[in-house]
Amino acid sequence: MGSLTGKVAWVTGAGSGIGQAAAVALAKEGATVVLTGRRKAPLAATAAMVKKAGGRAEVKPADLMKASAVNKVAADIGKKYRRLDILVNNAGLNILDRSWAKLSAKGVDEVVHGNLSSAFYCTAAVLPLMRKSGGGVLIHTSSVAGKVPSLLSGPAYSAAKHGVVAMSHTINMEECVNNIRSCVVCPGEVATPILDKRPVPITKAERARMAQSEDVGDLIRYIACLPPHIVINEVMINPTWNRGYVASLKRGKS
Repeated sequence: MGSLTGKVAWVTGAGSGIGQAAAVALAKEGATVVLTGRRKAPLAATAAMVKKAGGRAEVKPADLMKASAVNKVAADIGKKYRRLDILVNNAGLNILDRSWAKLSAKGVDEVVHGNLSSAFYCTAAVLPLMRKSGGGVLIHTSSVAGKVPSLLSGPAYSAAKHGVVAMSHTINMEECVNNIRSCVVCPGEVATPILDKRPVPITKAERARMAQSEDVGDLIRYIACLPPHIVINEVMINPTWNRGYVASLKRGKS
């Protein structure tokens, strides 16, 4: 029996990358996982992986940039399971034209709504259910760019991910009395499909040296399995071969 047997987890951005890895890891611990993203086919693939691992999954596609769609999924979870123990607030995106020289209002809206508004919508939707059932844990995927502004990630992405960090800390400030815990995970470079949106392509060899989705998924599993009296407020996870550090070392030697 896993540490999360009997628990219900809602994983957003579950069709690939960190969300997919987290869903499988939580299911292996016994949680029933509800999978949400915009496209049904990738979610079905994740559900198949969960089933193969011996877990249980339900596919609930939705556009998380629309509050009404988020609220509908949350209401369905409450109606069917009468509880929600874990929210993995992982949905996110970036754009190719991310520098100030190219950034458009449309691009700003896409990045801010896709990374920050969606996280707020999901959080606001599940807190009443968690309060009613006596507690829960929220785990939000931010980024190292959410701690240190990055031109590589772009100003809109950096700003949105900073917002996710601030959001998570305020949840603990207000909801700790309701046995609700919030953790923001700030990964460095992870070999996920979001890298395909980088203006400068990332090689296969570079991706192999990065953190992998499964590394972050296992960290999320660990956080979810912590006892209710403990919260990890914030955590960073990076590849040992940190390309930013390596570039700085090379500049220092030149």
